[in-house]
Amino acid sequence: MVPTSDALSFGVMSGGAGSDVGYLESLPIASLWVGGHVASPNPTPEAMVALAWLAARTERVRVGTAVLLLPLYPPAVVAKQIADLDRATGGRVTLGVGVGGEYPAEFEACGVPIAERGARTDEAIPLLRELWTGEPVSHDGPSLSFDGVRIHPPPRQGPDLPIVVAGRQPVAMRRAARLGDGWMPYLYSPRRYAESVATIRETAANEGRDLDGFQWFAFVFVNIDDDGDQARADAARFLGGTYTKGDFAAMIDRVAAAGTADQVATTLQAFVDAGARHLVFTPMVRGDSRPLLDRLVGEVLPRLHVPHP
Repeated sequence: MVPTSDALSFGVMSGGAGSDVGYLESLPIASLWVGGHVASPNPTPEAMVALAWLAARTERVRVGTAVLLLPLYPPAVVAKQIADLDRATGGRVTLGVGVGGEYPAEFEACGVPIAERGARTDEAIPLLRELWTGEPVSHDGPSLSFDGVRIHPPPRQGPDLPIVVAGRQPVAMRRAARLGDGWMPYLYSPRRYAESVATIRETAANEGRDLDGFQWFAFVFVNIDDDGDQARADAARFLGGTYTKGDFAAMIDRVAAAGTADQVATTLQAFVDAGARHLVFTPMVRGDSRPLLDRLVGEVLPRLHVPHP
């Protein structure tokens, strides 16, 4: 299980089909993750298919989506697919969700108004939990209505299957505070991560919600090289090929952990000090990521620690 206490744990983004899952699962990590789009400018898997692929090839780690663009999918379909995968894995699934929007064409292709993506996500999250009870559910909401729909058998974890909210903006923080079981921002600095933790805690307190058991994830791009400048230059090229907007050379020190092993350890410790307890790493390399991950788990992660209160 991904710990919900102050213990520190780690996850890795899998590259999907073609990844050496046996090697990844042998690492001292707690989780493996996949993402994807329905239609984007860059080649990418579809998240639910990628999750099924990953689930079938793992035995120990938790598996999750980072992330599923929830507004693009009918909630009942997501509920059924996740329930089946959770049972197949013995209860190892975490559903990470986001609203997307950077690629408007995929919303048009799926027949979903992009302006409704936030409202549809807010409607879907509690509905998924209802459907995961395995009992008949009736729903009359702003985007869909149905009567007596039953998803069975339910997930192994039942309605407690964790739903982690991803995003970058304050509206996503509020969604995590009100509806999520965890928070997973990306392209954040440690300073911005700390601010998001404070916002989520304040929002939850105002809503009267107890965050006991809430999971604090940080999605971190990472690259290590004995030449720190080379590591940052390679990282900027990687992000420039993954995302279509932004001057990543100028912002790499703020939104990634790239540099020498010492520099990467300092950055990651800053995320932990800011409140992150489960770090999810994306190696910023093209091709074989094993040398980088070996250095990460051998030289960097042992240095990290949760600060004493």
